[in-house]
Amino acid sequence: MQPASPPRLTAADKAAARRLVGPRYLVGIDEAGYGPNLGPLAVAATAWRIDTDDSSDDDLYSLLRKAVSAEPAKRKIQIADSKAVYKPGKGLAGLEQAVLPALQLAGTPAAAWADLTARPGCSSVEDPTTTGFNPVLPIDLTAAQANATADRLAQGLQDAKVSLLAVALRLVFPAEFNRLVDHHGTKGAALSHVTLTLLADVLKGLPAEAGSSCRVTCDKHGGRNQYAALLQHHFPHAWVEVLDESRAVSRYRWDHQGQTRSVAFRAGGEAELPTALASMTAKYLRELAMRGFNAYWAERAPGVKPTAGYPADAKRFWADTAEARQATGIPDHQLWRSR
Repeated sequence: MQPASPPRLTAADKAAARRLVGPRYLVGIDEAGYGPNLGPLAVAATAWRIDTDDSSDDDLYSLLRKAVSAEPAKRKIQIADSKAVYKPGKGLAGLEQAVLPALQLAGTPAAAWADLTARPGCSSVEDPTTTGFNPVLPIDLTAAQANATADRLAQGLQDAKVSLLAVALRLVFPAEFNRLVDHHGTKGAALSHVTLTLLADVLKGLPAEAGSSCRVTCDKHGGRNQYAALLQHHFPHAWVEVLDESRAVSRYRWDHQGQTRSVAFRAGGEAELPTALASMTAKYLRELAMRGFNAYWAERAPGVKPTAGYPADAKRFWADTAEARQATGIPDHQLWRSR
């Protein structure tokens, strides 16, 4: 006698098998300004909630395809690696069309620079070159354009059953950067600690319903492949499990109040939308800070050419502003990064 064939799964059965008990949370983190000698390091994180039944589809580019695109597209908001969106000398509109609506929908709108930097924890060290700097935002996008893209993103989120919960920011100016490098030993370790401190703050603000999950994607920090000890330091109340550590990706997992949390450090992490928006936000924050920095020195050293702060040009700028810097009395360690 032949054994009975197993019953065929219906479409409803398959959908039920994919269904999660709780919602899924996605977090993306990235930085801008890791390499320069001048200006701040900026780190940003974005946090999202997905409430669809199909747990196999956590790709926000797919879920939000009616409103968002990684490539320039008519009637869509471009969210991609900041290097693909922003080009020096081309203005800030490409960043503003995504970053400002995102801040608005996350409940932290920014009508001026001070709205960004006055957030608790955004910067623990005052920067003398941006004191009094407070441009109205947006700068290169019109207010009407910003409102239109916010409406488009809001509708796209609603249709996809996705929520943008938070856009978190952190600025580390040179004086603090130098202190962190001295304390942790390398600039890579300093970046990792700043990033994971921001992540811990973001995760504190997310519900941890039993059966839910939270997946975090960070861009890799330099050539580092091992992050378990760093994660364990910042999340001491959980046992961090190593899933994989390689040049391409390093993945970790732990449980928190019944919620499964995982973190991946990926080369090219900006390929995922939450990290891409974090990349754009960090870049926007740094570019605004550099506008304040250059305006400050243009007033005190008339005719000095602006700088983006990267090593070769930073040395030129440092030499060109030597007399003006001496006149201000600002210590070098508040302006120039040691590494």
